[in-house]
Amino acid sequence: MSNKAYIGGVGMVKFAKPGASDGYEVMGANAIREALKDANIGIESIQQAYGSYLYGDSTSSQAAFYPVGQTGIPVFNVNNNCASGSSAIFLARQAVESGQVDCALAFGFEQMQRGALVAHWDDRTNPAKEAFEALLKLRPNTPEAPGAPTLFGSAGMEYLETYGAEADLFAKVAVKTRRHAGNNPYALFTDPLTVEDVMTSPMIMPPSLTRLMCCPPTCGAAAALVVSEKFARENGISRVVEIAGQGMASDGPLQLSNARNIVGQDMTHRAAVAAYEASGLGPEDVDVVELHDCFTPNEVITYEGLGLCGEGEATKYVDDGNNTYGGKHVVNPSGGLMSKGHPIGATGLAQCTELVWHLRGDAQARQVEGAKVALQHNIGIPGACVVTIYKSTSL
Repeated sequence: MSNKAYIGGVGMVKFAKPGASDGYEVMGANAIREALKDANIGIESIQQAYGSYLYGDSTSSQAAFYPVGQTGIPVFNVNNNCASGSSAIFLARQAVESGQVDCALAFGFEQMQRGALVAHWDDRTNPAKEAFEALLKLRPNTPEAPGAPTLFGSAGMEYLETYGAEADLFAKVAVKTRRHAGNNPYALFTDPLTVEDVMTSPMIMPPSLTRLMCCPPTCGAAAALVVSEKFARENGISRVVEIAGQGMASDGPLQLSNARNIVGQDMTHRAAVAAYEASGLGPEDVDVVELHDCFTPNEVITYEGLGLCGEGEATKYVDDGNNTYGGKHVVNPSGGLMSKGHPIGATGLAQCTELVWHLRGDAQARQVEGAKVALQHNIGIPGACVVTIYKSTSL
């Protein structure tokens, strides 16, 4: 693949609590319109579209695309668990880099239901069955809790036990994230938190995973236009962001070796290595990060998976302020999933949108000054992790 791929336009709608949003097709269409407006092009310029979502009937992507224009182009439906949005970006990038198209749309949306995520198909094998069975063998005394908190809460406890860290590490991350959200008009939860607030909030999985360490389900949509240099020049899109490198991984032989790998630490590491190698950059070059903080223990585990700090060094990394403004990296300046919520199909596209705004200098009060390189991490358990390196540039 010899063509470079760029983000030529982005857009998103503000996320909403389940039951308070527009329909998925309305949110999806509005996000597409925002991306087209950002790039100053029309719907007829899009040659392929990749729409991501989990909870909906087949061809929901067409239903969200058609209100903007029924142009007859290929529209693909992408379901890759919580990494669906970044998987759509991955496919759009491949289409542009291969020369098949010059303008591809990646968009994501989700109209979610209230409450914890549950399996919707009880008459067939759950894809996460092996992961849960392995976790219970590794940690037979695991307390009973909903599925996702069981996985990520166990991984967090394993981290604390392995490295002698204290549970308030996860609370400090939640406090940092909510502080960032205070500057984001797209964040749904913006009230400041204290460590005590987080630690004393209702317990979701004993002994240390509380409600304020868990992201809430929300509804929303976001979109990104992936374009070639030729297309950008011909259409006067000068404020582009280069997709400098991207890595995607699924579960490997280490997946079931410990609780942290069950929730994707090894998968994250392998995807990150591929993205760094493709971009010629490393974690030391990264200015701003949007990572998949579905639970604050996962943010801690991901610091190390991405190489932002060394193994077992997350406590020092957090206590030294290296995950916020003035430190080595600004992690989740948007407020992350913890503050925006997690409309699954939209999450990866919302991360992309936030990072593009920073690299173009458009992030307003939360702008990371001088940001040149950004990293996006989007993971689905089980089965998918996408790490993307973006670089500011101009044409």
